[in-house]
Amino acid sequence: MKLFYIVLALILASLNLRPPITSISPLMSIIQNDLGISGITASLLTTLPVLCMGIFAPFSVRLSRRWGNEGAIVLALILIGLGTGLRWFVGTTPLMMFTSFLSGVGIALAGPLLSSFIKQYFPDRVASMVGIYSTAMVMGASISVGLSVPLQHTLGGSWRGSMAVWALLAAIALPIWLRLAWSARTDRQSGKISSVLNAPLPVNNKRAWVLTLFFGLMAAIFYSLTAWLAPAIQSQGYSQETAGKIQTLFTLISLPSTLFIPMLVHRYQRRVFWLVGCAILELTGVLMLNLSVSPWLAAIPLGIGAGGLFPIALMLPIDETSNAQEASSWSAMTQSGGYILGAFGPLAIGWLHDATGSFVQAFYGLAVIIVLQIIVQMAIGNKKSSPSISRLH
Repeated sequence: MKLFYIVLALILASLNLRPPITSISPLMSIIQNDLGISGITASLLTTLPVLCMGIFAPFSVRLSRRWGNEGAIVLALILIGLGTGLRWFVGTTPLMMFTSFLSGVGIALAGPLLSSFIKQYFPDRVASMVGIYSTAMVMGASISVGLSVPLQHTLGGSWRGSMAVWALLAAIALPIWLRLAWSARTDRQSGKISSVLNAPLPVNNKRAWVLTLFFGLMAAIFYSLTAWLAPAIQSQGYSQETAGKIQTLFTLISLPSTLFIPMLVHRYQRRVFWLVGCAILELTGVLMLNLSVSPWLAAIPLGIGAGGLFPIALMLPIDETSNAQEASSWSAMTQSGGYILGAFGPLAIGWLHDATGSFVQAFYGLAVIIVLQIIVQMAIGNKKSSPSISRLH
């Protein structure tokens, strides 16, 4: 299989991993009004898929053993496409929640599988491929955030159609991955590539737990901003369109750091510098929002910080393992525990907003989470640790 085709498959799959979540935020207010739901219930639209990403991530290892990474990713894309496309027909809150659940399961399976896929096909180019993988994810998020409101207007005010249209990304990716899965299956049967071996989740490894905690705190911050940045900006008196544009700026600003910071970490190996530096930028942006600095300016450090931390969190378990099977199991554990912890971020913001009627206290809580994240980043340190050491006793 040609290198271009494999990279194209990676990019197309990665584009699918955020629109089912990020397309909600710019439309959150109108969804709340139309369905008659509270802030904490609305936050479940983001929390539920993130929680699914935690609960179902370990199943990706089992599916990979049975069908290979490629075949399991086909299933993940089908679930994402179905969950997203069903939003066109949403008429009740339970059905809307079901679409978030379905797409969340698909994203949960795809995340660790794509990490293993990178380790399998690009063992010597992990940093650059993680940069491409995470950049494609951010591009998917950026496009869905930026076009959600314009698509709503184009479709006659239909927020359902605006969110369902992102199922097209899965429809585009599926033929590519079906061909890749068929080719990989043929190669395994002919013995050209080895069958997938068993690699259990590293639940007895201290290092894996530290990476999981970091992933969880990073995800709590990232998805809180994804779900509530636009509504928080609207609460300051800005229009729905302006808030959507600022959130688009937040995601676009993150693109360069998402692409290049993993490469810089790989080149200079000073992980703590990049980890803490990105976290401080996040903290700066959150405080700027609470101190009534222009949200256009606050989006810049927020985007750079969040954009840099996400690919590092994806790269760490891949970089610290020796083969695709270990990368899959470590990624499954860090993403499983991490997303379960991260799911409570948007939920907490929604609860605090309902309780106080303001986003100020909620965003100060977010600042506290960022400080905790910095402490964990210091524990990660600059050096890699072998998966065979630091075991719990």
